[in-house]
Amino acid sequence: MTLYGTTLLAVCHLLGILFGELLGRALGVQANVGGVGIAMLLLISARLYGHRRGWLDAKSEEGVHYWAALYIPVVVAMAMQQNVLKALSGGPMALLAAIATVAAGAGCVAFINRREPVSPSGQAPN
Repeated sequence: MTLYGTTLLAVCHLLGILFGELLGRALGVQANVGGVGIAMLLLISARLYGHRRGWLDAKSEEGVHYWAALYIPVVVAMAMQQNVLKALSGGPMALLAAIATVAAGAGCVAFINRREPVSPSGQAPN
């Protein structure tokens, strides 16, 4: 189950890194530009393509779902760590921007949580 998901994830990740590096060079930037996002789109596309063609059995799809579910939080955590390290070395303005962003995000979550729940039909419950 997990082996197929891991293989597909690894192939998509390597292709994403390659395309991200090529995109960075094409834009004149010495960095990987969007490689992780490209990899995630490739993983989603490959899963859908494999499902439509009947190449993925149920266990293989479970493996792909498992790794896709883990892939996004791990990558976000890695990116956040890099951003924090850069912010700490970037001075007080970067730290102020980071604090303001976290406060705005917390405010949005609080606002969404206080909204009245809506049923699947679109009507507010009585």
